[in-house]
Amino acid sequence: MFFCFNPFLNMLKKILPIIILISLFSFKAKANFDFNNNCIEAYHAIFDLRINDAKALINKEKSIHPNNGVIVLLENYADYFTLLVSENESDYNRLKNIKNSRIAALENQSKDSPYYLFAQAEVYLQWGLIKSRFQDYFLSGLDFKKAKDLLDENIKKYPDFQPNIKSRALIEVIMGAVPANLKGLLSTFGFRGNINKGEIALEQLYQALSNSKYSFYKKEVVFQLCLIDNDIVSNPNNFKKLINYVNTMPNTSLLKVFLKAHILQKNGHNDESIDLLLNRPKNASYLSFPVLNYLLGSAKYNRMDSDANVYLIYYLKEYKGINYVKDAYLKLAYYYLLRGDNSHYQAFIKMVKTQGNLFDEKDKQALKEANEGNPNIDLLKARLYFDGGYYDKCLNVLNHKNYNEFNLKRDQIEYYYRLGRVYDKLNQDDKALINYQKSINLGQNTSYFFASNAALMMGKIYESKGDKKNAVNAYKLAASMKNHEYQNSIETQAKEALNRLD
Repeated sequence: MFFCFNPFLNMLKKILPIIILISLFSFKAKANFDFNNNCIEAYHAIFDLRINDAKALINKEKSIHPNNGVIVLLENYADYFTLLVSENESDYNRLKNIKNSRIAALENQSKDSPYYLFAQAEVYLQWGLIKSRFQDYFLSGLDFKKAKDLLDENIKKYPDFQPNIKSRALIEVIMGAVPANLKGLLSTFGFRGNINKGEIALEQLYQALSNSKYSFYKKEVVFQLCLIDNDIVSNPNNFKKLINYVNTMPNTSLLKVFLKAHILQKNGHNDESIDLLLNRPKNASYLSFPVLNYLLGSAKYNRMDSDANVYLIYYLKEYKGINYVKDAYLKLAYYYLLRGDNSHYQAFIKMVKTQGNLFDEKDKQALKEANEGNPNIDLLKARLYFDGGYYDKCLNVLNHKNYNEFNLKRDQIEYYYRLGRVYDKLNQDDKALINYQKSINLGQNTSYFFASNAALMMGKIYESKGDKKNAVNAYKLAASMKNHEYQNSIETQAKEALNRLD
């Protein structure tokens, strides 16, 4: 009997390894959402903006683990950053419908993973952000709502899954940044948020991730905190903190260059920004990022470098997107105006009026300035010096002028506003407050942003001094002024400050 059974045992010995391999393969096919080392490497490449390298790693993962649901998520990240960088409307229209197929692919994965609902929420969230950039606000809102609902459900199922916090906090900020005139309506559909709450949650998560298996998400949290400060909060007190965050990103990251250059410029560190942008990594593995030339040209323009026009022209030639085109043409116009070249000035003013879009507030402001006639040269110089952080030079220009020398009310309002701003930066609060108030008195019933922003800045000074009553009054005044440039931005900051002081 043993002899008869032996051939079967011999056969079993031969096929057993095959059976085991098949079983292991089947297990792997079901064990999806494996954020393994290869996927983490692809994720890092995406956040360096080395998208081609990332795609090669994603294809490698497809060949080894074709059923890994993280592949779908990484492909969406790649498209997300490609569209963020290019802002190309034709690419957006070509890619936006891919969201549904990715959601369907994720829905077919195993439900027994904290990534199952989270990955779907990420796809909705990323497309919500992209759609809002292209002003598809209704569809964007639907995606944000879907992402929120999925995350809330996932938090209940997996309360210790840290990536939930990253995305839910960002949605909290997005919901909190909804313009005040829409908050009442949108709240009836469950759109409620708090900017400060979301920002604090992200900062706490950043610290918590250090000793976590999800530590690779830290650079995404940094990216989100920088975007919040740039687009929504705009708090100069965050400068050192944000620079410290960004410096944790590798020097090979082109995204780091963008974030750091932007933070440096916003906070008056113009020379450092120029050096960083001139020495940025450059090779074929990185996404084409024309906005870096816009930042470099703008920084050189603020320093009044003779070659500022070169980088602004590079930007306009390379960029196929929707933002900062009018603003770049206006900077070129003023570049030539400051050099007494009226022919080029007029040519570029015409381009401001005929080229580009009106999506971004900078472009709206550029068109308004182009339609108002020549700026006052001294105020223009003061503005550039201020924007570059050259505060002593700015004050020197303004101190050689007098309110009575300006014939246009626009220039009178701006004169006091610029004085307020530069005294503010030089920590001469009393002089800043006096000049801010003069700008408000002259301009609060006009369509210029100077008075509203002056009130916002007054609120920040009073708040820093612990004078809650005057801070609240100033913020309320800033929020009450309507129909001016940067209204949404100023009103959002003022309302958030009021929530903070409540």
